[in-house]
Parts: sequence; structure tokens; C-alpha cells
Amino acid sequence: MTTIPSPRPTTLTDPATFKTRWVDGLVAAYGRTVRRAPDAHGVIARHAPTAGKVAVVIGGGCGHYPAFAGLVGPGFADAAVVGDVFTSPSAEQVYRTAAAVDGGAGVLFSYGNYAGDVMHFGLAASRLAAEGIDSRTVIVTDDVASATTVADRRGVAGDFVVFKVAGAAAARGEDLATVAELAEHANARTRTFGVAFDGCTLPGQTEPLFTVDQGAVELGLGIHGEPGMRSAEAMDAHELADVLVDQLLPELPAGGDGRVAVILNGLGSTAYEDLFVTYSRVHARLLDAGLTPHRPEVGELVTSMDMAGLSLTLVPLDDTLAELYDAPCETPAFQLSAGGTLAGRAPDTVPEAERRSPSVAPDLADTDPAAGGVAAAALTAALGAVTDAEDELGRLDAVAADGDHGQGIVRGMRAAVAAARTRGGGTDSPADVGTALLAAGTALADAAGGASGALFGLLLTETGRRLHPADAIDTAALAAAFGSAQDAVTELGGARPGDKTMVDALDAAVGALRAAADRSAEVPAAWREAADAADEAARATADLTPSVGRAARLGDRGRGSPDPGATSLALMLDAAAAVITERCGSELRGGTR
Repeated sequence: MTTIPSPRPTTLTDPATFKTRWVDGLVAAYGRTVRRAPDAHGVIARHAPTAGKVAVVIGGGCGHYPAFAGLVGPGFADAAVVGDVFTSPSAEQVYRTAAAVDGGAGVLFSYGNYAGDVMHFGLAASRLAAEGIDSRTVIVTDDVASATTVADRRGVAGDFVVFKVAGAAAARGEDLATVAELAEHANARTRTFGVAFDGCTLPGQTEPLFTVDQGAVELGLGIHGEPGMRSAEAMDAHELADVLVDQLLPELPAGGDGRVAVILNGLGSTAYEDLFVTYSRVHARLLDAGLTPHRPEVGELVTSMDMAGLSLTLVPLDDTLAELYDAPCETPAFQLSAGGTLAGRAPDTVPEAERRSPSVAPDLADTDPAAGGVAAAALTAALGAVTDAEDELGRLDAVAADGDHGQGIVRGMRAAVAAARTRGGGTDSPADVGTALLAAGTALADAAGGASGALFGLLLTETGRRLHPADAIDTAALAAAFGSAQDAVTELGGARPGDKTMVDALDAAVGALRAAADRSAEVPAAWREAADAADEAARATADLTPSVGRAARLGDRGRGSPDPGATSLALMLDAAAAVITERCGSELRGGTR
């Protein structure tokens, strides 16, 4: 069954434009069902918003089509927010998309259990609440291979089931609390296990993100390339079906009426014929176990770019779940008829304005390198450092996660520099430096997405917020601002020093700044000491065992290489040191000293 993905033609998959261009094509092809979210990277159903109806908003990184944008339409989701490949959408994009489809009955957010999604959707929900828009969140946790505790599990192909139930409940007029309760019920009964035969390839790359040894399969591999439970010798389709069923049957929750919804999901490049061969054995095994397969789905519903592999999802049904799972829907990727044409079908034509890309931050190439003051100059130096190390940062990230940290932090820093140059002040005063950092942090989080985008963006915005009202940017002010930023990052991400994250480098830098402030050291010397302390701490993370995030499940296998977030932060602080030294001269008296 093993299939080997062919190299991607980079002329068709430029990573800088990939997200925008494929959504452009989706809207152009399926304008009868979906349209662009206003000023956001997302799609919304043509019927949305509907007054008095709960809006179901889903989302996550792209690379998983049909999830998420392909599952928007009547009877399913009202909107999907689209992040970069394998990267959560930013809080700003989630907020804009949700606000566009709110019909006054509240918003139900649902997405897979990944740190970046949890952070950004959570921040968006808080912003909606501040504006009087009620919301509930249902996080999908169906992947039995990812953790022993259900609440810690990833969301994989079970996303489809939970989204479908939530969409059907909202379509029949249930209130927000009921829609959330029914979606939680679906999630509690959904179990998935996957297997990979070969790796997936990110846009712009010619080599796969990871590889599976010849003659082997990876059992329990995540949909972003996260390490699996174990490797096994290659097997034929029926042997593989036995492994999938044997893994899931003990995990199924009690109850139900004997019917079980079944999804055999292709991960991107597994031939449909191989899926059907595998399913024939799955079907027989379920019947032997006394279960009745209910409306099986065999095909690609939650993919992983061009990964060769598949997953099996089982959902023991009751009458409530069966009715919602079988309710009619129409989306670009999935339709379910109720015996006739769905009511409210929109015209096939799409206004030209809706085909255009949403407004985005200014492009770095269109900005003035001399603009933005010391903040923009320091960020520019930091961008150069992570750009030079992009491949290495990706390699470090691939040890325990999806290998996209290099691309993500470079993408985010380009946006940060552009924002600082265009929206920051023209002087090096505390107010202008604070304004530049606030703009840069927001742009970084929006462009980078993911957990790193949220955390690095918060680091900049909180530092800028604290510096903005300062009388002068001396070492004491920097120490206070960085300390406040560390507190905010810790509160949002949950990591502490020693957990093998960016917090290790940040904590060392804050400690060095505070020590320098105690002895009244000047800013250049203090910054240099902070950068050196961060570098030493980042290198030392190679000896730590990861305690939070995706890497935590690796245990001692996570030792041996430094954390990518800590490494990138240390690189950026080091690069900024030269700029700080150069700019902290007599011309900055009253500003930075």
C-alpha cells in the first residue's frame, strides 16, 4: 500500500502566497456555497449570517483540506478560519471571521486540540465577549495515540464528526448552550487512530517534512508529522485494518445502540482503491464485534498535504447523534441529501469583490528601511538572524513537532518589521518605541499564527505597552517591561523555566536585565548581558526534558537538541545588541540611554 509522494513544483506552491491563492481558487470554484470572510483569511457560508441562528466557526492551519474551509455551508459550519500550513490562524483572523457570521444567537467555536489554536481562538472569544457576543468552545480530542488522558489528546479526523453534529444542531435552531452540549457529546464518543507510510511536503519544499523507513509504517503519527506511538513492519491492507480496529475497539465509550459511524480517512496521497480494500476488512471486523457500520465514509476528509497514510474513526451512535450526523448539508467537499435540493441554495455567481484577497499588512519590500526608529532597526536585525537560521530552526522543531517554526518565525518577523516601519513613530522616544513594538507584536502574531506566533507576538506587545509611558528607556525600564512580558507569556502559554520552551531563554534575559538594573548598568551593556544569558539558556535546553506542548509526550526522547523557540529568541536578542549599542549614543538622550 505504500505510496511515495512526488516532489512539489515550487512554482505552484510559493509558501508566501499559498494560503491566499488556494482560498482564492476555492471561492472561485464554489462561490455557490462559500464566500470570503471580510478582511480575513477565511471563508463563510453564503447564507451567513442568519438572524437568530448560532454561528458555528471552525478552523486551523491549512494543508488539511477538506478541513476546514471545505466543510462550510448549509447544515455544516458557518465559517472556517484559515491559518498558514499546519499553523493556527491568528486571534485577529478568528475574531474578524466570527464577527462576520454572528447572527445574534452567539458563536460556537470548534477546532482540534493544538496549543496555537487554543490560544488564538481563546483570545478571539475574549474579544467577542468584551463586545457582548456570547460564545462557547468545543475542542476536539479524538486521537487515541496522542495521550492517555482524553482531554490532552489531539483533534484529527474526528473534527469532521464534531463539526457536522454542531452544524446540524445549529441549523435546526438549537440555542448556543444546546449546540455546545451536543458537540461535546459527539466529541466524547469519537475515537481515531492513524498510520503513515511516508511524509508530507510543505509548500516551496522539495523534500518531505519527515520520512518513514523503507519497509515500515508509523503507527499513531499526527496530522502535522508529530512522532507516532511506534514503528512497525509494513503490512498489507487487511493486516493494517486489523491493527486499526484492534487499537480502537478497547477505546470506544460504553453506551450507544450498536450502530457505529465509520470514517476511513485518507491523509493526502493514499489511493482510494487502497482505502476501499482496507475498509472491506474494517467492515467485516466491526460486524464480527457485534457493531453495525452506519453510513460509512471512505475518502479524504482531514488530510495532511500529500502524506501517505490513513486513519480510522469510530463513533458509537445513539438516536440523538445519528439524527444530527445524518442531517442534510451542502459544502464544497461534502454533501448529504435529504431527498431533494437543499433550500436556500445561493446563486453560482460571485461578485468580483468577493474573489479578491483580504487586506493584509504592508509588504516589507514596500517599506522604508530607515523608518520606525530604534525598534524597527532592532527588529530588522532580528529578522536577519532568524532568516539565516530558518532551516536549522525548522530542523529543531521537527524533532518533536511539525518543523514549521523556522518558516513561521521568519514570516512573522517580516510582518513585524513592516508594521514597525509603517505604524511606529519616527523617533526613539519611549512613546514611539512602544507604539512600534505594539504594532510589530500584533502583526507578528497575525502573520505567524501558531503557538509561537501568539507567544512571540505577546512578548513584543507587552514590552511595547510597558515602555510606551516610560520617562526614558533605561535598563530599569527594560527590565520591568521584559519582566511583565514574561509574566504575560507564562500566563498565556503555561510554560515555566525548565519546561524546555522559549521561556527558558526569556527568563535568563530578564534575570540578566534585572541584575544589570540593580547596579545601574547602561542599556548597551545590559542588553549584551541579557543576550548572552539567553543564548546560554537556549543552548542548555538541549539537556532538558520537555514538559509542555506536543514535545511533552516524548519524555526523555525529547532531550538532545535545543528548543527552537528559545533558540530563535536568543538569536534575535543577539542580533539586536549591535543595533542597541550603535543607537544608544548622545543623539538618544532623553529617549534610550
